[in-house]
Amino acid sequence: MLKPAATYDDLLARFRWMVPERYNIATSCCDSWAMAAPDRVAIMDVQASGAVETLTYQALQHAANRLANALRQRGTARGDRVAIMLPQGRYVPVAHMAAYKLGAIAVPLANLFGVDAIGYRLADSGAKVLITNDSGLRKLRAIPGLSPPLVISTDGADADAQGFDALLETASPDFETADTLADDPALMIYTSGTTGQPKGALHGHRVLLGHLPGMQMPHEFLPLEGDRLWTPADWAWAGGLLNILLPGLHLGVPVVGRKFEKFDPEEALQLIAQQGIRNTFIPPTALRMLRSVKKPKERFALNLRTLASGGEALGEETFAWGREALGLSINEFYGQTECNLVVASAAAIGVSRPGSMGKPVPGHKVGIIRTDGENCAVRELGQVAVRRPDPVMFLQYWNRPEATGQKFIGDWMTTGDQGHIDEDGYIHFVGRDDDVITSSGYRIGPGEIEDCLIQHEAVLLAAVVGKPDALRTEIVKAFVVLKQGYAESDVLKASIQDFVRTRLSAHEYPREIAFIAELPLTTTGKVIRRLLRDQA
Repeated sequence: MLKPAATYDDLLARFRWMVPERYNIATSCCDSWAMAAPDRVAIMDVQASGAVETLTYQALQHAANRLANALRQRGTARGDRVAIMLPQGRYVPVAHMAAYKLGAIAVPLANLFGVDAIGYRLADSGAKVLITNDSGLRKLRAIPGLSPPLVISTDGADADAQGFDALLETASPDFETADTLADDPALMIYTSGTTGQPKGALHGHRVLLGHLPGMQMPHEFLPLEGDRLWTPADWAWAGGLLNILLPGLHLGVPVVGRKFEKFDPEEALQLIAQQGIRNTFIPPTALRMLRSVKKPKERFALNLRTLASGGEALGEETFAWGREALGLSINEFYGQTECNLVVASAAAIGVSRPGSMGKPVPGHKVGIIRTDGENCAVRELGQVAVRRPDPVMFLQYWNRPEATGQKFIGDWMTTGDQGHIDEDGYIHFVGRDDDVITSSGYRIGPGEIEDCLIQHEAVLLAAVVGKPDALRTEIVKAFVVLKQGYAESDVLKASIQDFVRTRLSAHEYPREIAFIAELPLTTTGKVIRRLLRDQA
């Protein structure tokens, strides 16, 4: 954990990892608090009606113990995979704690996944249990040839599932949490699958302890008195689960859960105001949607202390909007499913630079490397990499030893992301290896162009890819979502092209523009540029 410091250098000097040999996530996120402060609020489950159902640490422990007992009685053992496909709400932490208590492996699945995505992950993980709701059951029934695991539904029993609440009623509230090593498998999160089939990134129990510094730095030494966490990110994604939910439970900070079918900027701001949310993680795409809300500080009684963002490059325009419209410096952070929250910003200690992800989080060795594993020079484009050993780093890809080996160059875990380090040690993200555009000899990252595009008065969202071109190797092609009140036309295309040309350079402006209704996004809110490249 991070202790408050005045400067980044002080933070580095004071930091020491404290990862015990034996550790279980459920002990620090559930059992310890249930003993020390049983009535402390762990989860605030906000219903569609606006009513709030709270879950205390004692209630969380009792429910998790009951579920662990029920699962054990039905044959679930240490090392078995327990799939959890639920929207934000109190059932999610109960399911996770029960899995960890058993020494089983939790496999979070996004509630928005389609039939093929669910079927692949259940089959690949060999899940023995699936905890879901009616929506998940309907999808499960549509998967051809699936040998269904034990299915438990939070919406009650039917012919295909056992009822969650009914199981808990008949089980004992007493359970001894498994004595696990910090390196024992606890959690498997599938990569977003922007290219190829998703891989299961297997993490040990230590992954939570490894996340704490990278979560506390952009949230400026959380927990402080009155802090309260929320994110629109699905709790099945590393960004929702490991950036907010599990650290919040570990630190004793109430976590707000709210099921949104689709992100709505007005509803999000209303939730932040009504529930007294002080600390939030909002992905860049959602932040760009928030920019459509006029005068948010005047219209909503916001009491935000920290606003963090990650998953994609934030961009200077959105950074500037945060300061102007919300009165906050948006603290950007960086990581990926295999090794998350290793770079971050923190305005409170002077680590804040528009266009940069920040600096390495204390405890993590992050570099920009060449293909031979050597460090790049200042401002030299290379691959972002993290040196092992590192508590937050994954154990391996599930049943993919070759893919695990290919992830490393020596002791550097490669990320597939291109970037560079400036003279002051700030790390700048340029793009995924396959997102970087080569045009007329120039290497062009999409982020800067996208950031410029959304500054145009007509542009709501934008994504940029390279389109093959016989003369230039590739040209820049932009896919643009327009704001309400604007209609596509050749005149508007020319206006947007000229806007970028005059603000960036002649080789970076989009030679082609396609207007589309919405961008293809992963469940984590990242643009699936592979699909756009296919269209291009």
